[in-house]
Amino acid sequence: MTKAFMIFLVVLCFSCGSDDGPPPSPEGALLVFPLQDSECTTGVDVNAQLSQVTFEWMPANNTDLYTLTVLNLNTNIPQAITTAATTASLSLEKGAPFSWSVLSVNSNSDETATSENWLFYNAGAQVTYAPFPAQIILPKPGATISANDVNEVVLRWMGADVEDDIETFELYFSEQNPPESLLMSTDATAQQASAVVTSGTIYYWKVITTDSEGNVSDSGVFDFKTL
Repeated sequence: MTKAFMIFLVVLCFSCGSDDGPPPSPEGALLVFPLQDSECTTGVDVNAQLSQVTFEWMPANNTDLYTLTVLNLNTNIPQAITTAATTASLSLEKGAPFSWSVLSVNSNSDETATSENWLFYNAGAQVTYAPFPAQIILPKPGATISANDVNEVVLRWMGADVEDDIETFELYFSEQNPPESLLMSTDATAQQASAVVTSGTIYYWKVITTDSEGNVSDSGVFDFKTL
């Protein structure tokens, strides 16, 4: 056996035994613009109904692709675009509320990471804006949950408004869809409530938000089931 062949075998053994581990997971991007709970006035006119808005975020570690998702909160219709850059533009309805987030992807990893979810209004002709539709926190839509010792569940939501003038939240809750029974009305500081439930039942609920100008938004109907 030649010396050169022995060296080859040693190198081959070390190569086969090396393990660099799984590829690093991507990190969530930090959102930059449009700002959270803001009115976006920088859109470029497309036509009377639409303007083009440019979204920006910070580079995320271990990421080579980003998917920007923008949801029209009035229609619940999403738009998405995938890019290797940290900016992307979409044409959006004027005067409508939107949420947006960015998904980070590493093409060598099965893991993904999602940014925070920010809300904004795309500027339109109006001079006052309705509150953003309340965002449902708990229970998660479609979830199956257990009641506490007194047969209650906690309902939590998050409200926001460009002008920061929310006055009331009205919580509707029932076994019917849509829910028409008013469970409670709260001021802007209260964003949760308790509801008495029965096991093995599907419940429907929504939150109506009203500001000081009388503008109103509807969260839409969400449901959950009790064990």
